[in-house]
Amino acid sequence: MLVIVDQGGLGSGGLNFDCKVRRESTDLEDIFIGHIGAMDTFARGLRIAAKIKSDGVLDKMLQTRYSSFTDSNIGKKISSGKFSLEDCETFIHEHGEPQQRSGQQELFEVVFNRYV
Repeated sequence: MLVIVDQGGLGSGGLNFDCKVRRESTDLEDIFIGHIGAMDTFARGLRIAAKIKSDGVLDKMLQTRYSSFTDSNIGKKISSGKFSLEDCETFIHEHGEPQQRSGQQELFEVVFNRYV
């Protein structure tokens, strides 16, 4: 749902919405209830995605995580496709290895799970 919110809606696409008979749920009523439950889940996910976007916390975290690709000249060149592997090698020989930073995946997951 975050992707749908990010792209401003479904556009000309859609969602794969499917309900199958499973376990002991074989009656038509079971399938009907399954569809209702699935639509409720989509709606809840959309509301959560809208809240995540309006709070902006994850967006700020992502901006910080990938700041080297937006704030530095080499990052901009790499992300625009104007920097070859050979250019990267030359840069490393001239400037040394970049400092490795944590992607903070655990923090991202904890923040995301607070919304869910």
